[in-house]
Amino acid sequence: MLSCQNLSVEVSSPSSQRILNEVNVSFAAGKLHAIVGPSGCGKTTLVKAMLGLMPHKGRVFLGCEQVRGADDLTGRVGFAPQFSIASPKLTVRECLHYTYCLAVSDKTLERGRIDEVLELIGLAEHADKLVQSLSGGQLRRLGLGQELMLDPPVLVCDEVTSGLDPSSEDVILKLLRQVCDKTGKTVICIIHNLGKLPLFDSVTFVYGGHVLFQGAPDELCAHFGVNSAFDLYGACEQKPLEHWLEKRPAMSEAPQDCPQIPPAKIPAFFEQLTTLLQRRIKLFFRDTGTLILTLLMAVGFPLVVILFAWDGLPQIQQIALSDNNSARMEMMQQTVRYAQEAASLSLLVTGLILFQIVLLGLMASNNGSREIAAERALYEKERLIGVRPSVYAFSKFAFVGLLSLGQALLMTLIVKYVCQFPGSVLWQFLLMWLSTFSMSLVCLGFSAVSASSERSSLLSIYLVGFQLPLCGVILALPKALEWVFRPFINAYWTWGGTFATMKETTLYDAFRFSDNSWIPSPALALGVLVLQGIIGAVWTAKGLSRRRWN
Repeated sequence: MLSCQNLSVEVSSPSSQRILNEVNVSFAAGKLHAIVGPSGCGKTTLVKAMLGLMPHKGRVFLGCEQVRGADDLTGRVGFAPQFSIASPKLTVRECLHYTYCLAVSDKTLERGRIDEVLELIGLAEHADKLVQSLSGGQLRRLGLGQELMLDPPVLVCDEVTSGLDPSSEDVILKLLRQVCDKTGKTVICIIHNLGKLPLFDSVTFVYGGHVLFQGAPDELCAHFGVNSAFDLYGACEQKPLEHWLEKRPAMSEAPQDCPQIPPAKIPAFFEQLTTLLQRRIKLFFRDTGTLILTLLMAVGFPLVVILFAWDGLPQIQQIALSDNNSARMEMMQQTVRYAQEAASLSLLVTGLILFQIVLLGLMASNNGSREIAAERALYEKERLIGVRPSVYAFSKFAFVGLLSLGQALLMTLIVKYVCQFPGSVLWQFLLMWLSTFSMSLVCLGFSAVSASSERSSLLSIYLVGFQLPLCGVILALPKALEWVFRPFINAYWTWGGTFATMKETTLYDAFRFSDNSWIPSPALALGVLVLQGIIGAVWTAKGLSRRRWN
């Protein structure tokens, strides 16, 4: 059913090393297969290479069809990793529901399929429990259940019994035996407990990057001249590897059974997108801590801006909010006092606008920096069942876009109508929203390429922190560096576009009296923010296109 020819895997870091050497194996259809070997021998490497999860040389076959990559196995080979990968805030039934909706286009069989799988994995009475409340053994059974929802003809399990107590281990192995006998599936399982080998139909023994044996469990001990499977590793260490390579039985290099396995029919783009968004929104409202933090920032940050503006509000209302009066301006510009007031007022308003932008940047960092990195394993797992990277990316764009919309709306309306800033509220809202959204997309990019959510969060905070000095509004940059940094500085374009909406007021003239530097129009600023957002989105998509299965 699943086989490989001359399969080799090399790693280039720190030095080129072959960790799997021209392996030829074949796992017969409808059987329960064990893969064993000492730690670091290449068991998991063999499985991941056959599933297309890591670069390799040689050929892999599903039946008689050559497999070009992991996408060829979607819906036809299930992969249950060592630890269950599921959202802890979902219930068991919800996990199975979303797995089915993401991977199976025919929704008419969903309810019956869920009930059938719950009974098979022994979690029917725990169907409404949150994943975070399950025991280790129950989590492993849930992981198997998620794969069985797709009803694949081949199921590969990577150490799903490791770390479990003997009773839980027996439950998992009994379940795998039932799956194999009742459904006729081909089940391949990496295990460490050599005492459980009699439960399997065949054993594949991996040692030093080579497959030294593949056959029935009762033939294993005789081949290596030991009385018990527990003596297997010790016997191999007593003689050089070359001895065992010469002694190993001949293994066929051609697929032995060739059942036709049709390609899986996965749901359409918008079906998957709707499912991912529904799940993400449900998780957002179910995670009380994150929800409260987001609301506190969305409402609290505008109030912080007002607090810092409080003493300057009378001055803004007296000078900045009046209509432009050129005669009055010409007269006032003759006095030293006006020059001082203009400088003070421009600094106050400039600072308040930048303060809003930086606080929105912090919210954007919170929106995107952990969004992908924190659930990277879940994404990689669901990519194997047919979730398109483009769908996953768009679901994240939509989610952070909605968050940004609400955050920018609150910031704009609260600050504007308390501080009574002049200018078009529509333009100012669009600029604040695009500022937050584009920064969220860039932070999503960090999240998509970072190895951990902690690293992504740190990089995102640094990005927000450098916005203030590098925008060159409060602290002047050297002239030679202004346009080196400004095209990439979100805060500069948001500030410039927002301030330009006040052009028809004395506030704007007061600023121009003390600073005659170029200020972008709202439309130009909006266009640059859109471009920055596109760059962030492309960067995110690029990071999601690379497989990062660990």
